[in-house]
Amino acid sequence: MELQLYLLKIMEKYLALLHENSDKIKVFFQKKVSPFFSHGFEYLLFQISPYWHHLFYYILVSLLGYISLKGTKQSYSSPKKAIYNPQHHDLDLFFTSVSATTISSMSTIEMEKFSNAQLMVIILLMLSGGEVFLSLLGLQIRKLKHKKRARNHLLNPNPASQEEGMKYRSLRALNHVVLGYLVVSHIIGYSLLSLYISIDSSASNVLETKKLEIHLFSIFTTVSTFANCGFIPTNENMVVFKRNSGFLLILIPQILMGNKLYPCCLRLVIWVLERLTKKEEYSYLLKNHEELGYGLLTSNYKAFLLGITSIGLVIVQFVVFSILEWNSVVLQGLSLYQKIVGSLFQTVNSRHSGESILDISQVSPATMLLFVVMIEQEPSSKQKAKE
Repeated sequence: MELQLYLLKIMEKYLALLHENSDKIKVFFQKKVSPFFSHGFEYLLFQISPYWHHLFYYILVSLLGYISLKGTKQSYSSPKKAIYNPQHHDLDLFFTSVSATTISSMSTIEMEKFSNAQLMVIILLMLSGGEVFLSLLGLQIRKLKHKKRARNHLLNPNPASQEEGMKYRSLRALNHVVLGYLVVSHIIGYSLLSLYISIDSSASNVLETKKLEIHLFSIFTTVSTFANCGFIPTNENMVVFKRNSGFLLILIPQILMGNKLYPCCLRLVIWVLERLTKKEEYSYLLKNHEELGYGLLTSNYKAFLLGITSIGLVIVQFVVFSILEWNSVVLQGLSLYQKIVGSLFQTVNSRHSGESILDISQVSPATMLLFVVMIEQEPSSKQKAKE
């Protein structure tokens, strides 16, 4: 009892001392501590190479993903999924986390062994590693950098003040456009997939058999497809849906919009917004894209060439694939329409996403070589987002 009273008196004296010197402490934090952290943050954000930003980002997100997967491995969001789930090895969980974050679509664990909570974690990892989302983070850094420059020019007026102010406003507008593109694309993809599965009994029966919820499956597939990851919550990937042509047709635009055709779609969206709103920020984005440093925003000419090249290569691969595999075992049992849609889906995925409606081990060596050549022809579009 005496010890408690003694400690209470010490606490009272300590609080009284803090109250008496509150003004001095406040000044100290404002003049010493706050500038230190502010300068440190600006140095890490603006002075360090983007390479280290991305390396730290991937390591941090992968570790958080691993911790989340490990901590939620016995958690289920649906009684239907509450089946026996053996303990996953830590290395397998970490490998899966890194694979989802880096959009590599490799896993040493069967997808159907993940609980619903784990599937939600993988969704967040794929979203955080997607090209459009990563470019949005880089865009935030550029926006803060130009905001700081614009503020400095206002404090020290010169002829460049107005230009820096316009750059900042344009980057802010571009940030809103990219964010809107990301959100709307996922909403449309999720809505179309969930609607199709609800209508098509064969697709819904597959999910019911595998005890997968329609909404969770639709969200997972949409995020994975748009990010070009290739993960699907079924062990057979897209093989079980090879006869669902409508399902495949919904995914094809998602694959292209999240990868090679993103620069084309982005410029088209900005052009439409400029025509509708007449805002000078959108006009500045279209005319001065190179000065903003956002590599995925290109000129009309480059966007046109990119679109023609991407679509042209898909067409060439589709024709060659159809000639080689039309009567093979991998497309056996499919109707004419299902073969056309399936072949188109497979050729688009071999260059972009990695989802598959067939067993790759059963295709001919010539087709395998075709896939390898097309994969090698795929430039690193993420590099532009990191510049």
